[in-house]
Amino acid sequence: MPDLLEFKQPHDYLVRATAARGAIRAFAITSRATVEEARRLRNLSKTTTAALGRTLTAAAMMGPMMKGANDRLTLVFEGDGPIRTVVASAKPNGDVRGYVGDPTVELPLNAAGHLDVGGSIGRGTLRVTLDLGLGTPYSGNVDIQTGEVADDLAFYFTSSDQVPSAVGLGVLVWPDGHVREAGGFIIQLMPGAPDWVVDDLEEHLRGVKSVTDLLVEGQNPEQMLAHLLEGFDPEILSYMPVQYACDCNRERTDALMRLFGAGEIREMIEEGEPVTATCEFCGRDYIYGPADLRRLLGELVGTEPGSVR
Repeated sequence: MPDLLEFKQPHDYLVRATAARGAIRAFAITSRATVEEARRLRNLSKTTTAALGRTLTAAAMMGPMMKGANDRLTLVFEGDGPIRTVVASAKPNGDVRGYVGDPTVELPLNAAGHLDVGGSIGRGTLRVTLDLGLGTPYSGNVDIQTGEVADDLAFYFTSSDQVPSAVGLGVLVWPDGHVREAGGFIIQLMPGAPDWVVDDLEEHLRGVKSVTDLLVEGQNPEQMLAHLLEGFDPEILSYMPVQYACDCNRERTDALMRLFGAGEIREMIEEGEPVTATCEFCGRDYIYGPADLRRLLGELVGTEPGSVR
């Protein structure tokens, strides 16, 4: 087993494992600090904290399924619920970021007494995009099944990737809105898994505790996998730190501003007021004064910034 890094709160981490002699692969994660950072940056309500937190947690486990250092995976829930959109983006190194369409949405608890993530997302489409740096990203779409995130991702894996999967995600929020616990797991059957592994795993997972119950008990990712894969001889393969990290910068914001086109940027210049571009992922503001706008216009029309009128 690889050496365990010294992961201590508030740091989050991901564990990757195999079981049943390679017939099962599994991921488990603790993501409390990551979800809390998302909540703080975007001032999320309790319901939207749970919705984005589950999606961030899933994306963080799916990111390392890619191989290239610059690859990026993005999950997008577009539903008819009041939250409208939930987006989470992850890299293979454990960096993850995300946002929601309306961070203020707050719904009554659902029939089970839990935060109503399904009601906030509603029905619509889940899109999974893999950008492998090859020019055209690959996207797969499935219908949202419940809006509870875990169910929808399990359906995506099974129907789109043809990989039978069990997904568990949990975000527990204190009454004041801060994140108490967050984490999850993904367990997948590999091609050619023996029938007994398939049957026994399905039967075993029916009786396991919820993710939030395991986290409240103080279980770390290794202990969660030991519980989830009891009897299947799990073997830890690797550990990875996970963190909320936004890589926005002025250069990328310039590229987005240029999408407005020369005509609209001219109008901004004529109005004479600074324009603020805000990153949806981290809330950072990029201010564009008249000189900045003239520079962008010059780049668009192919003239020196000083000569643009």
